[in-house]
Amino acid sequence: MAPLATPPHRTGLLVIQPVKRRQCAECHVGPLRLLVLEDGSPRCLDCADLGHLVFLPRGDTALTRRSREESALSAVVVRFNRRRSRYERQGVLVEEAGLARAEERCLADAEARRRRRMRDARRRAQEDVRFAEAFAAEIRRLFPGCPADRARDIAAHASVRGSGRVGRSAAGRALSEVAVTSAVVAAVRHVDTPYDQLLMSGVPRHEARRRIAAVVVTRLGAWRAEVSEVG
Repeated sequence: MAPLATPPHRTGLLVIQPVKRRQCAECHVGPLRLLVLEDGSPRCLDCADLGHLVFLPRGDTALTRRSREESALSAVVVRFNRRRSRYERQGVLVEEAGLARAEERCLADAEARRRRRMRDARRRAQEDVRFAEAFAAEIRRLFPGCPADRARDIAAHASVRGSGRVGRSAAGRALSEVAVTSAVVAAVRHVDTPYDQLLMSGVPRHEARRRIAAVVVTRLGAWRAEVSEVG
């Protein structure tokens, strides 16, 4: 029998997934799927008093950590990578009852995370509603002639979370006059002028904006006119 490559020393029990076919040096069972090296000779898990443990593959860090915490006896499973000339971790052997308890803990955490995500989503939705209302109010302050429903539509569109629109910029969140005005201008351009049709017909963007500029200025002027009237 060819000698086994010896894995590096580490604290705790170590179990090997052999690359070649091996037999237990004590009970001669084989080929072994997993083995333990004792005095340089392979032993099956039963002979090594580890046969009652179950294998948990690597991949879920939280489950692995908790399974070892919940198990009085556990072992790390490694396999020799010939190409890299090193032993690599494959998973752990843990007590079945410990694994079950660890799974329950992870499920409880998953439920807690789900509930936290729901709370966070509700909180963000409420913040978005308040922000859109504040944005609409600022539109109405700057453009008192803008109909209330139109101001709400502009604010809702400009302030969509994650949209990258002006309402979500730093200036927009601060309700700066420049950002609010930009949102109103964009809304007028797309809703009240043939701007979109010009773009679809192949007119360059700057030229399309030039053609509809007078309409935009007129509409903004009409919405601002209420300022002087109120004053």
